[in-house]
Amino acid sequence: MGKARKPIQIVILLLIVLLGGYAISSSVFGGDGKPKEGGKAPNFELLGLDGKTHTLEEYKGKSVVLNFWGSWCAPCVKEMPALQAQWEKWKDQGVVVLGVNVGEDQMTVDNFVKLVDIDFPVVMDKNRDAVRSYGISPLPTTFFINTKGKVDNIHIGQLDLSSLEEQIGKLVGR
Repeated sequence: MGKARKPIQIVILLLIVLLGGYAISSSVFGGDGKPKEGGKAPNFELLGLDGKTHTLEEYKGKSVVLNFWGSWCAPCVKEMPALQAQWEKWKDQGVVVLGVNVGEDQMTVDNFVKLVDIDFPVVMDKNRDAVRSYGISPLPTTFFINTKGKVDNIHIGQLDLSSLEEQIGKLVGR
């Protein structure tokens, strides 16, 4: 009976070594899947307030300010006027400000958008799929994505008007 256990123990030991090696190499070489500056921004399929499904791919060739927010998040609420102002300033120059609401229902998002008076496109990540693929932890988090679909900058926390304008200026080459 002892001879029959030996091959099983060897197989289990090999699996442990392989899984341990995978875990170590993933953490050392950045295998968490989160987009990084210079990397490709993950695509998504999210329902917009306009009732249509939106993807990041549809904005290919444009600079995108991808802002993850929630109506319950005070810094998110405070940065909305700056996002709206920059949307108005840059939308005719190939820049899209795209708000991604995290986890709230359509009525809540719709009421919030009307309350803070924004008209840039807003999509809803009800199931938090985009949150997972982008590795979002604190809100707000904003990704500045260039015309080639690469992440130029990631800003964690509240944006003010001047830092937002500076990042968009870099995106469009000014």
